Amino acid sequence: IVVFFAVSLLASIVGSICGIGGGVIIKPVLDAMNVMSVSCISFLSGCTVLTMSVVSVYKNMRAGKKLNLRIATLLAVGGVAGKMMFQAVKASVGNENFVGMVQAIVLIGVTGITFVYTIFKKKIHTLTLNNAAVCVIVGLVLGIMSSFLGIGGGPINLMVLGFLFSMSTKESALASLYIIVFSQVTSLVQTVVTGTIPPVQLSYLVLMVIGGLLGGTIGSRINKKIEDEKVDKLFMALMFIIICINIYNTYKFAVAL
Repeated sequence: IVVFFAVSLLASIVGSICGIGGGVIIKPVLDAMNVMSVSCISFLSGCTVLTMSVVSVYKNMRAGKKLNLRIATLLAVGGVAGKMMFQAVKASVGNENFVGMVQAIVLIGVTGITFVYTIFKKKIHTLTLNNAAVCVIVGLVLGIMSSFLGIGGGPINLMVLGFLFSMSTKESALASLYIIVFSQVTSLVQTVVTGTIPPVQLSYLVLMVIGGLLGGTIGSRINKKIEDEKVDKLFMALMFIIICINIYNTYKFAVAL
């Protein structure tokens, strides 16, 4: 339980700084520990990420950080729709090891593409989309992807916000966290309403939520002082580590099938 708290705290600090939510770190690390089912880990990760994101968005907005509310809200609405669509499909798949293996494989690809994009983003010509319908469609795709991966969507959000909407690193980070709040609230409400809350121990849930709360507070303070270039370097280091962890998880789930 101490390890779970430490993972949630550290992931939330880094997630708050980079705008990745923390789920992309929490889920692969806890999956690799092989101590809980995929659904239990996804639920704990989601609750932690929701707490961290709410705290981070509140503190950044209060500090006067720039956020394009129109674009972020349209993307969030599309993301909510995408998440609801995916949950209906996921309910028909019963093999958790198969789900975990496919999630790990896709996460390797997503983080790999994001890693490469971050390295070369200064050389890439970005777009500035503004059409409401297009924003909702983009959000829909992001919602489906983040739901499938069980990670909140952070890394994908950052790449899309930077490329399609020409947002700076810190702008993307705040907008990503804003979108993640909507996504995680929807996920939690769906889980409660459908009565599909996995059998997790309350002590684990409470400590991980506290980790998210503390992590969001600490990460927001660090984000105010750190430069965009350092945020990018931290983000790339994380993506490399996550790719390695997911390669191991792919093997682990495949063997368990």
